[in-house]
Amino acid sequence: MPFSREGIQDVRVHPLPDAIAPDGQAVGISRSVLVRWHSTLEGSFYQVYLNGRLAGTTVDTQQRQMVIQTPSSFESAVRVEVVSVEPTEVHVDFSAQLDSASYLSTRARLVFLRSQSLPLDGAFNLYGDAGTGQIDYETPLNDAPFPIWPCPQDKAGFGLSCFGEGDFGWDAAAAVGFGKGCFGCAQFGLDADAVEWISPALAEGTYRFAVKVVDGAGNTSPPIEIAPLTIVPPARPAARLSVEAFDPQTRQLTLNVADHF
Repeated sequence: MPFSREGIQDVRVHPLPDAIAPDGQAVGISRSVLVRWHSTLEGSFYQVYLNGRLAGTTVDTQQRQMVIQTPSSFESAVRVEVVSVEPTEVHVDFSAQLDSASYLSTRARLVFLRSQSLPLDGAFNLYGDAGTGQIDYETPLNDAPFPIWPCPQDKAGFGLSCFGEGDFGWDAAAAVGFGKGCFGCAQFGLDADAVEWISPALAEGTYRFAVKVVDGAGNTSPPIEIAPLTIVPPARPAARLSVEAFDPQTRQLTLNVADHF
């Protein structure tokens, strides 16, 4: 595996103030944070990812902290992840191989294969259950059917490109070629493409989705249902955190959380 999470513990993120105001309050504008962690590994370098994107790399095997700049939002949290890599791969971006942080958003992301076996004049409709557990096949989620092949040149087939310059029975104009798409999901020598759909913001709950393919003659395929997806909205970040009271008898600390400045 090119990267590993084993042996990395106690990842902590500390905001760094840009200045201290006369009343003692911290002033933060650049949104810089100090990321610190412990590791039992020897001879490894480390990478820090923010929301699945590479934010920085260490410069030696003893480094266990890094200053990075974070995005700012009062509606969603920021995921900070530290992984170890081999010295020869310290500058390789592995963001595409990290687990999807779908729980950091209230939107569902669906990906469908667009293989060459789908009809040229075909389209697909999306259906959902709105969290009820029963998919409504009467009302699609999309206002109009999504064309599978918006550009005919993207599909390979007899008479669809420069005739005689492809495999027998197949032409290939701008179709996805060998090793350029979803490898192994199409005909030999051609890969499948992918279609992505992202839902509007959803409330907390479990949702089910399905897709149907319809051709130019109006023939509709049986529904293909997607495994249930669970939406867990992230905690809303606090703009300010202050001490409201402390009881020395019970040693109970009361904090005041404000969602605005």
